[in-house]
Amino acid sequence: MAEAEARVIERIESFRRRRPRLRDEIVTLAHGAGGKASAALVDAVFVEAFRNPLLESLGDGAVLPLPDGRRMAMSTDSFVVQPLRFPGGSIGHLAVHGTVNDLAMAGAVPSWISAAFVLEEGFPVSELKEIVADMADAAAAAGVQIVTGDTKVVARGAADGLFVTTAGVGLIPAGRELSAAAVRPGDRVLISGSMGEHGMAVMLARGDLAIDADICSDTAAVSGLVETLLAAAPSTRWLRDPTRGGVGTVCNELARAANVGVVLDEERLVVRPEVAAACEMLGIDLLYVANEGKFLAVVAAEEVDAALAALRAHPLGADAAEIGEITTEPAGTVVLRTAFGGSRIVDMLVGDPLPRIC
Repeated sequence: MAEAEARVIERIESFRRRRPRLRDEIVTLAHGAGGKASAALVDAVFVEAFRNPLLESLGDGAVLPLPDGRRMAMSTDSFVVQPLRFPGGSIGHLAVHGTVNDLAMAGAVPSWISAAFVLEEGFPVSELKEIVADMADAAAAAGVQIVTGDTKVVARGAADGLFVTTAGVGLIPAGRELSAAAVRPGDRVLISGSMGEHGMAVMLARGDLAIDADICSDTAAVSGLVETLLAAAPSTRWLRDPTRGGVGTVCNELARAANVGVVLDEERLVVRPEVAAACEMLGIDLLYVANEGKFLAVVAAEEVDAALAALRAHPLGADAAEIGEITTEPAGTVVLRTAFGGSRIVDMLVGDPLPRIC
């Protein structure tokens, strides 16, 4: 009987670990949410068409070899958030911070950004100037330059005001290796701060929910915080920022890429009371709500104390915490230890509870 149950459990887990298949005939908002539908679209359409070893790692950016033996990281992203301005930031801040952070997650020191703008006919030039000024301020604070770009104008009603696409480049210091392949059972999972501020700030800024809460986006460039961590914990294995799909989806991507279990502790998750309350009122699982100024890190157990001390000494990492560990089983799965002493499986995000937040 025990053997039969074990076989059934193994078949269930094997089914869960399979990459989602694209069965949709049209694109929906769920395909942009960073969860199962996004993974299916990327696998079936883009990876299938462009397949190559550099692409197939599916990280936040590509790590590219240079002729002199050094390596560089390259990342690209598009920003379609509504509203264009929200408590704590704007689409201009996101465009710079999102690109800088993707490069930092690859271990690179961000240096240069390109920016392309799709403008809808009738968009106010005064508002465009304000957003571009936000980008300039964010770039200066992050220590990067916006060095090239493009502008297109489309007919009224074709672009919802403004879309921004960026690409970034940075160099990876010699000897720095960050990847899911480096993750080992016994490693610890850290988060650089509290969860969910950006997703909730944008959601409430739309004004459709009649909820009054003082929540600001956490949008910020974390490249300096990453360098602080890596100086204190040089054997850091892996980094990822929990943007679309949140902590839950990012941890699932890690579990599947490294073929390990990720066990999170609900009582150690860091969340501001107003964010937790808003999620509860809306029936949204905090684990799937995005940040734009935080990251997850997997570090060796012996470096946890040094890593947390370094993070907490930085203005952006004051609330850093250890929230989980890497285990051998259940491989490819994320488990949450609940505050009530039980546990539940945290699957990849299904659907799109927070559309167009970045």
